[in-house]
Order: sequence, then structure tokens, then C-alpha cells
Amino acid sequence: MTAVQQGATMTSDSATSTRQRAIPRGIWALGFVSLLMDVSSELIHALLPVYLVTVMGVSMITVGVIEGIAEATASIVKVFSGALSDWLGRRKLLAVIGYGLAALTKPIFPLAGSVGWLIAARFIDRIGKGIRGAPRDALIADIAPPDLRGASFGLRQSLDTVGAFLGPLLAIALMWLTANHFQTVFWVAVLPAFLAVALLVFVVREPPRPAGLRQVRFPLSLAELRRLSPAYWLVVAVATTFTLARFSEAFLILRARGTGLPLVLVPLVLVVMNAVYALAAYPAGALSDRANRLTVLIIGFTLLIGADLVLAYAPGLTGVAIGVALWGLHMGLTQGLLTTLVADTAPPELRGTAYGLFNLASGVALLAASVLAGVLWEGFGPRATFLAGAGITAAALIGLGMVRLRLPGLGKTR
Repeated sequence: MTAVQQGATMTSDSATSTRQRAIPRGIWALGFVSLLMDVSSELIHALLPVYLVTVMGVSMITVGVIEGIAEATASIVKVFSGALSDWLGRRKLLAVIGYGLAALTKPIFPLAGSVGWLIAARFIDRIGKGIRGAPRDALIADIAPPDLRGASFGLRQSLDTVGAFLGPLLAIALMWLTANHFQTVFWVAVLPAFLAVALLVFVVREPPRPAGLRQVRFPLSLAELRRLSPAYWLVVAVATTFTLARFSEAFLILRARGTGLPLVLVPLVLVVMNAVYALAAYPAGALSDRANRLTVLIIGFTLLIGADLVLAYAPGLTGVAIGVALWGLHMGLTQGLLTTLVADTAPPELRGTAYGLFNLASGVALLAASVLAGVLWEGFGPRATFLAGAGITAAALIGLGMVRLRLPGLGKTR
């Protein structure tokens, strides 16, 4: 490497380090709050279906109903919590309530003596997720400087995803160390949950409401919803179409099992996907602050098409591993950027409502996508499922291109 190349590399590294230091402390704190809560939740959720079936004697149908109702509840609650945060003009209070509810449910899992208690805990946990989601994202948008908005959302998403793969890894290790003693593992999950709440309460500072910012009286009224720009609704439409192609990661696990992956190694599928996701999310967000966000999204959409094609046609575990890695890479390049675009296009006083509606649309689309994927898998096999995903992504990619032509300023940060 020449001296000029070395100097350029050092300059690039220095710029990246400077940008990371420039991200406000509150964004870092919210990222670690997400990391800790995800570690806690995934410690339990990675084992809960098996625990319900093998220990509590619950049927798989009941497990599916529990999960479906819990996730649907979270999506619906997000709309109202986001709107409430706009009405109150305060985000942190609702985020604390949401994370606090989730933390309070954690001791119920090791103490529960019946399925009813576990269902109640799971249900309340998802209500907590619904309460905190939209206000937290709106709070990030409020704290982040406009020129670091993509990096800020990317950092929060990256740390959140680190928790998503550390949790299952820790669950595997603890189950081995405790000779499959579920209750002990569930008790370990209590600590990071309460640490997350403490970090949120004592470290995150909500910025004062800007002087002159309009007071919102009825955020979900037709008059207020009309204040959400056409650009915002186009972002929601593209994201919803895209989410129809991004079905549950459970189908990645099924694809890996179909190629002979041993049962004990099945959690590694999600570990690989989330590891790549975590590594890609922050750089993608930072890149979007310097380039057009839609360009980065186009790359992410294209990567999902590639992942689907590899998973449809590539033989053996090596092909599946490549497909799973591409899937994680597309997540890193799209999820944080879509939430960033909501902040870019929604009025500051309606950000909570905007995130609530965005999350509701995405949640419904994800549920529909998973049902469609299951029907295709049962009727025509895994190849049809992944080819359908590629086709829907291509449609979303065309839609994104049309949005870029119609709104050439959307996605530009300078």
C-alpha cells in the first residue's frame, strides 16, 4: 500500500470515528437499551415455543395462535402510542412505560405454574413493545441531528440486532450449562431487562419541545392525517409492498433443515442472519447521510432478490448459508433506512403518529407475507415461496424507482 493510499485509509477511518462520536449520547443509550431488552426477550422467546410444547403440553396450533395474537396486538398498540406521544408532546414517558411493562413480565416466565400465566406474560410483553416502538423511533428522530439521522437510526438498529443474536447464543449456552433447566435460563433473562429500563430512565434525556412547534390535539383525526405529506404515504406504500416479500425468518430455518442441518445447529441460521444484519445496519445508515437514501434502498431491495434466488436454487448448506447472509445484508440496508425516511417525510409534531401507522402497515404486511409463504410452501414447495418473494420484491423495486422519478428530492440529504 502506498503512502497516499495509507493516508486515504487513515482519513476515512478518522472520518468514521468522528461521525460515531458526533452521534448524541441519547442515541447510543437508546441503542444499548434495545440491545439489553433484545437479549432478555430472545433468551426467553428462543425457548418459549419448545417449553410450551414439551413442558406445558401445549399444541403447536395454540403456540401459533398465541404468537399471532401477541404480534397483532403489538402492531395495533403502536398506532395509539405514537399518536399519544404527539398529543402529549413527550416521547420518553411512553418509552419507559413500554420497556417497563416488558421488564415486569420477565419474572413471570420462570414463576408461571400454568399456561395461562405464560400467555398473559407474553401478551403484556407485546403490549409493552407496542407502547414503546413508535415513541422511541420518534424520540430518535427528535434527538438526532438531521445530517446524522441515517447513522443514528442505523446505529440503534445495529445494536438492537446484536441483542437479537446474542440472546439465542446465550440461550444455547445456558441450556447446556444448566442441563436444559428452563426456569434458570428464564431467571437470567430478568437482569438485562431491568438494566435496559434503568439505562433509559437515567441516561436518556428528551430534548425540550421546539419553540413554536404546533400543538397536536387529535393526532388520528382526518384533518391531522391530511398533514402527512404524499411523500410519507409513498414511503409507507413502498415499505408495505416490500414487507410482503420479507416473510418470517422461520422459513429460512425450514429451508436450512430441508438441506440436512442438524436440529441442534438450527439457531445458527438466525445467528448468521442477525450478525450480518448488525454489521451492515450502521454503515448503511451512515452512507445514506452522504448519498441518496433511495440509492441505498435500491441496493437493499436488489440484495433481497438475490437472496431469494439463491435460496430457491442453490443446493446444499453452503447455498443456504450464502442466501441467509444475503438476507441479513438486505435487512441491514433497508430497515433502518425505511424508518429514517419516515422521519424525513413526517412533520416533527406528527412523528409518533407517522411511525405508528408505518409500523401497523408493516406488521399487517408481514403477517400476510408469512401466511402466503406458508401456503406456497405447503402447496408447491420452498422454491415457489422464495421465487414469489423475489417477484414481489421486484414489484417493490419498480415502485421505488417510480417514487424516485416522481419525487427527485426524496432521499437526498444535501
